[in-house]
Amino acid sequence: MASSGIEVELLVKGHSDLGEVASGIKASERRTAVAIADLEWREMEGDDCEFHYGEGPNESQDSDFPIEERSRLQEMLFLLGLETYQTQKLSLQDALQISSDSMKNWAPQTPKDLPWNFLRKLQALNAEARNTTMVLDLPRDTRPVEKESQMEEEIIYWDTAEDISADIYSFSELPTPDTPVNPLDLLCALLLSSDSFLQQEIVSKMSLCQFALPLILPDPENHYHTFLLWAMRGTVRTWGSQPPRVVGSFREDSMVLSRAPAFAFVRMEVSSNSKSQLLNDVLSPGHRQQDCFWHRDLNLGTNPREIADGLVEISWFLPSGREDLDIFPEPMAFLNLRGDIGSHWLQFKFLTEISSAIFILTDNISKKEYKLLSSMKGSTTKYYFILSPYRGKRNTNLRFLNRLIPVLKMDHSHVLVKVSSTDSVGFVRRVRAIVTHVTRSPCRRVSVEDMANAARKLGLKVDEDCEECQRAKDRMEQITRKIKDLETYCRDELRLQGEPWRKVAQVEKELCQIQWASEPPEKYRAELRHRLLELRMQQNDHDPSWGVQEFISGISSPSLGEKQYFLKWMEWGLARVAQPRPRPSPEMIFTLRPKHCGAMDFSEPFWPEPLGVEHFLREMGQFYEAESCLVEAGKLPAGQRRFAHFPGLALELLLKGLPLELIDGNTLSPALRWVTGLLKELHVRLERRSRLVVLSALGMPGTGKSTLLNTMFGLRFVTGRGRGPRGAFMQLIKVAESFSQDLGCDHILVIDSGGLIAGVRTEAGERFEREASLATLIMGLSNVTVVSLAETRNIPPAILHAFLRLEKTGHMPNYQFVYQNLHDVSALGSKPRERRQLLDQPSDVGRATVQMEKQGDGIQTLADLAFWDPEKQHIWHIPGLWHGVPPMAAVNLAYSEAIFELKRCLLENIRNGLSNQNKNIQQLIELVRRL
Repeated sequence: MASSGIEVELLVKGHSDLGEVASGIKASERRTAVAIADLEWREMEGDDCEFHYGEGPNESQDSDFPIEERSRLQEMLFLLGLETYQTQKLSLQDALQISSDSMKNWAPQTPKDLPWNFLRKLQALNAEARNTTMVLDLPRDTRPVEKESQMEEEIIYWDTAEDISADIYSFSELPTPDTPVNPLDLLCALLLSSDSFLQQEIVSKMSLCQFALPLILPDPENHYHTFLLWAMRGTVRTWGSQPPRVVGSFREDSMVLSRAPAFAFVRMEVSSNSKSQLLNDVLSPGHRQQDCFWHRDLNLGTNPREIADGLVEISWFLPSGREDLDIFPEPMAFLNLRGDIGSHWLQFKFLTEISSAIFILTDNISKKEYKLLSSMKGSTTKYYFILSPYRGKRNTNLRFLNRLIPVLKMDHSHVLVKVSSTDSVGFVRRVRAIVTHVTRSPCRRVSVEDMANAARKLGLKVDEDCEECQRAKDRMEQITRKIKDLETYCRDELRLQGEPWRKVAQVEKELCQIQWASEPPEKYRAELRHRLLELRMQQNDHDPSWGVQEFISGISSPSLGEKQYFLKWMEWGLARVAQPRPRPSPEMIFTLRPKHCGAMDFSEPFWPEPLGVEHFLREMGQFYEAESCLVEAGKLPAGQRRFAHFPGLALELLLKGLPLELIDGNTLSPALRWVTGLLKELHVRLERRSRLVVLSALGMPGTGKSTLLNTMFGLRFVTGRGRGPRGAFMQLIKVAESFSQDLGCDHILVIDSGGLIAGVRTEAGERFEREASLATLIMGLSNVTVVSLAETRNIPPAILHAFLRLEKTGHMPNYQFVYQNLHDVSALGSKPRERRQLLDQPSDVGRATVQMEKQGDGIQTLADLAFWDPEKQHIWHIPGLWHGVPPMAAVNLAYSEAIFELKRCLLENIRNGLSNQNKNIQQLIELVRRL
């Protein structure tokens, strides 16, 4: 019989050498369990009692809870300094502004520092972001004596035994450097204090750091729990399929929409085995441990949880497409309930509704838990028990297990015993085998959206169900529903772009070139101006299409929240209806279209530009440009303007963190009147705080410059070649008022060149000349320029061309060269002589570029230029972002540390005046016109 198999295994395992038992139930859980036992389970003494779903302990009325239970959240918020953010939530702009702390590699000294330290480390993709250890700033007379080597470790020296007896007790009474705050409590408190858009940013960054994500957020004061569907919307991942190495073998999708089998791990009363540690072992390859889920064996992992019990976390295994590395052949979701299922029955019921299998870790099966599980009769979910019987009553466990077998449709293979003598590696293999077996048989596959539907049926609050969010979603769906064919939609709805805008850009380019001619032909100039007016009049004769009008209505909403929701929905909605062709593996991108010299041909975009929000804003910009041109020429009375308010609408988006297009990647042209209109609106809006520093990043596609900017400053530039627009985009960062005087500016305008700079081209051509001009424009506007490179000798000729031009004008930004993902890390030394050698080697590219600028053979490399100073730190090596093979690779701590040092250097250069003279917005407008 199946039951005899269970009994034999339990009895044999129970007599093993059990060793030291891990810590049991937490103090906070004991308090909750006592309250529950007294309030909810008195009737469970009878055998025939009945349990009703949705009436678990967490769903009791407020009057049923002791007063101290209701105040725990407020106590935690006060401890962390977050109590002021309960009415006016913490925003993304609050979290990202530049302050004096942005230049410090500081450690938290008080609990109030912890939320800000967590946010800054998370922004930098720091793998230690969840570490909440504090470093106390002790008074000098209480500090231990330091060793002469000034090592971080502090040691106390005593001369005599009397000194020991006199001093050891006073030293032991000093505050401990460990914080009393559990990292999961910090996460819950911060999420409860943040608005929807900061919550989304936190979850997105946690996903990049390979941290488990919060799925159900408990609120111990108001006694309702929130399913974080909206917060999960920004989580997009890429994974492989088998067989690999073919075009289309890599899939990129939102984790909210992708369906996968789900496996839940829960605890019943006390378990000597850590379920979070077991989950990490299951998800980690054999040669490398990965701590997706925070567990009690980590630093501070044993600190009692005060508000995080009831939290449900989720993490995914995603295959790389390599059979030798992949633990499972397909994506799988793993969920973890914090706390005891008896105290969080509603969350457990939710897990039974969406999981293919549930693993229950326990030492004891009591009568109460037996009756709870008996109520799950008829569930299609498979149940597995992981027991540590030495802490419980083996005979009692056996009796209840044997009674549960027919109810939960189990057999002996559904019961696993793990004690201290159990082979951990073999046990993890067994759990993985069970997971694989379940997925090979018919099982449910769910997306996060499916999970949200199950949560709604159980009465859980879903964050996405607020009215503002749903109205914005409805408007997005009305727009995207009409997109059947991209080419047809762009031609019919975005009428001012495409060929009309290209013709205008060409005429404006010729007018600009004539302006610098020594003897400008007036007749030809007049002809060009007449042609330009004709083209602008043709544009102005159009009215905005229905889709553009709906978009304008969406960003004109009087509700700031609805406006932000609408923009987010548009990004995702357009990404879904305008899916690009399947992506190849990252390795194949550089081998699909090799030229005869072996280098990738980046002269033309390999993937078509996807339809995005920037196209609707570009259409608005063209309406504004056409109308402004006609007003300037006297062809249209200023009183008849219809689109003069468009720059103000776009500015609202820039101030809320949306990157706006500076240069159109399709035509490689800036919309001059549109950009200056935006800057004028910005000048009016900022009033006295209008001092700007412009920081730009240039480089070839795929060199990591957008990721670098996003990691340094928490920006939203699109990353990944082939997934975003090709133009140059700008984003605004606020400097805290307390730091603006010291830094010398009120805002930093960051420009990302996107895919404007193509690959290695030694021949002259129209596209190359345009790229060089745009590089000159971007660098000419900049106070600081970061040049992102992938190979030690691969300096794009357009950028070298721009340096040569700017050297003539005397307008040279502070510049930093950044090498990422080098094949030979040792190639970049720390000594100035070694750094100079990287740029001392002449190349065909350098010779061709300087010849185009008629500089002669005397200047063949960047190191030959007059502004080059090898004694200054101009070259940086940024290690790779990942340890191992994505998508399951762990984040590289050295990457975030190197990014922080670069950020500190950039801010120091700005503060010390090493960059070009800082500008106000009026000066920037004039500089745009001149350049």
